[in-house]
Amino acid sequence: MEKNNPNAVIRIASILIFFSIWQISSLYVEVDLLPGPSEVFNKIILEAEGNEIFYHTAITLKRVFLSFIIAMFIGTFFGIYMGRNSSLNNFLDDWLIMGLNVPALVIIILCYVWFGLNEVAAIVAVSLNKIPMVAVIMREGARSIEKDYVDVAKFYKISGSKFFFKVILPQLYPYLLSSARSGLSLIWKIVLVVELLGRSNGVGFKLFGFFQFFDISGILAYTLVFVLLIIFVEFILVRPFEKKISIWR
Repeated sequence: MEKNNPNAVIRIASILIFFSIWQISSLYVEVDLLPGPSEVFNKIILEAEGNEIFYHTAITLKRVFLSFIIAMFIGTFFGIYMGRNSSLNNFLDDWLIMGLNVPALVIIILCYVWFGLNEVAAIVAVSLNKIPMVAVIMREGARSIEKDYVDVAKFYKISGSKFFFKVILPQLYPYLLSSARSGLSLIWKIVLVVELLGRSNGVGFKLFGFFQFFDISGILAYTLVFVLLIIFVEFILVRPFEKKISIWR
């Protein structure tokens, strides 16, 4: 408990300093260009009264969740096998490099052209942007697996699913955490672009509407709410998982 208190104080102080800088900056800039925290919170309340902010945020969270699960599953699968199989790695390595370097906007546009302006195209576009990054991280994890553990498992004739879940997977936890954390921050940004370009709901769609009317308070209101939700997910899911794997490490 003693160890946690200083950290909590530092975090609270950091948040207070952030909002203080924001408030002071807003005093020296036109309110239309940089509304203060109070104006933004009033906008959040206004949007909440009509359930607008809840509806559009929920839609975006659903897209983030689905894309995240798909990208993590496919990226982890190929990453592990590429790390453990040199032939497969040589075959797919150039594909991976290409996937990492094709601009996200190009993938989004192509998915909308090929599949239409629908939900499937949106989820596919976001997932394709994330899969290569997950695969690269998990490939490095698979390459770093301790050979001694593998040899011991073979000596005791541990094979199949037990070998994977007891020997391979625990060593990949730090890499899974890294890919999940970086993936979450990347995916929600891409989802907003996807919504801005081709969806009629979601946070990205609302941001585009606010942009057309130069409503900065609306843009900051939805951004603040969504960032707070992502931070909440970080503390509820990612941090506890990180503590568990730190015991193994």
